[in-house]
Amino acid sequence: MKKQALVVGLGQFGMSVARALVERGVEVLAVDHREDRVRVAAAFATQAAEVDATSAEALGGLSPQRRDVCVCAIGDEGKQAAIICTALLKQLGAKRVVARANDEINHRILTLIGADHVVNPEREFGERFANQIIHADIRGEMALGGGLMVTEAQAPQLFVGRTLRELSLPHRFKVTVVALRRADTDRVRLPRAEERIEPGDVLVLVAEDGAVTRMLERV
Repeated sequence: MKKQALVVGLGQFGMSVARALVERGVEVLAVDHREDRVRVAAAFATQAAEVDATSAEALGGLSPQRRDVCVCAIGDEGKQAAIICTALLKQLGAKRVVARANDEINHRILTLIGADHVVNPEREFGERFANQIIHADIRGEMALGGGLMVTEAQAPQLFVGRTLRELSLPHRFKVTVVALRRADTDRVRLPRAEERIEPGDVLVLVAEDGAVTRMLERV
């Protein structure tokens, strides 16, 4: 049975979340108070509706308690609306509520009223992008949760010619190589401990946030 999600707020962030969920096979009900945004979402979402998310009656009509996850993605234009919407979703019995915060105060309030997970996409993107600016070897990063990150990085020159066993990255830096891509192919594969790093190799690493950055600074 497909998972079901309710996405409230179809600004740039909410629209991106809704699209990404649909691409992953999730049935998405996308809602916003603006008709133009709803029309855009209707082209790809399972359902789309024009709804006032600060109305308990209107929000209750969407059956949030039946969804696997409800995302309150209301942005800067409606901090108060985001707080009301998040509180209503919890009161209506939503199983899991993910809320978007715009600043630290907003983050604390959303947590206090019961949001199961609070995200600040602008800040998180800024932090991730800053690492890519500082370290040219970092190609991209993604949070796994629980403080863990997946990082794609070009193998440093000092790694070339050495095996993963010789590098001993988990012991030295608490960084684990989970996949490898050769420079001449887009295919990602599981690496062997005795495999030697070649020039241009791209490593997919799992580590606690900041561990890969510290490793690159030391090598």
